[in-house]
Amino acid sequence: MVTLYACLGSGNCFKPWLTLKQLHRNFEVKLIDVLRGEQKEVEYLKINPLGVVPYLLTADAAGIGESNAMIWYIAEGTHLMPNTAADRAEALQWMFFEQSKLEPFISPARFFTTILPEKSASMSDEIAEWQSKAKPGLRRLDDHFQNRKFVLQSNYSIADIAMYGYVHVLEEAGFFMADFPNIDRWANDVAMTDHFSPLSDIGQSVVQPKRLAG
Repeated sequence: MVTLYACLGSGNCFKPWLTLKQLHRNFEVKLIDVLRGEQKEVEYLKINPLGVVPYLLTADAAGIGESNAMIWYIAEGTHLMPNTAADRAEALQWMFFEQSKLEPFISPARFFTTILPEKSASMSDEIAEWQSKAKPGLRRLDDHFQNRKFVLQSNYSIADIAMYGYVHVLEEAGFFMADFPNIDRWANDVAMTDHFSPLSDIGQSVVQPKRLAG
């Protein structure tokens, strides 16, 4: 069985978790409390020497880091993987965009605004800078969704899951979803896809639904 090491509330941990859920895969979640530093404890470092989450152990005990690499691996050969080389290339383009133009700014702004709000006052300058750096990427994404239901023209895919991880909680980073109406519509459409479960459900320890073909 696949094992996902994750922490509560993390958009990056949510991505492989949601992919596994939507594909009806059998998997186990092992929660790591990063606020208590469990990711740096000896026991976990034996599993992942980098001391970070998420981390995926395959059924063959191979370790995979980086959330977007995990969902690419999980979705291989399924309907969530784009069918054509051109679509796969476009998916990668947007997945790289998410990790370079959005996640590095939304994630820390959200962390100090919502997850660790007692630090928000002392981090106000940094939060403002992260928010400023995220805005161009959010505007570009909002423009992209003006004429598309999902990230790719073809269908819902791992590109949407990669993007959804942190973009759907942008209000927790101090933004207003109303300022990005096309992103708001897209996020609602993602939440209506088959077998979707929200970020708040990631605390499930073991998921064993009926396996589906393909």
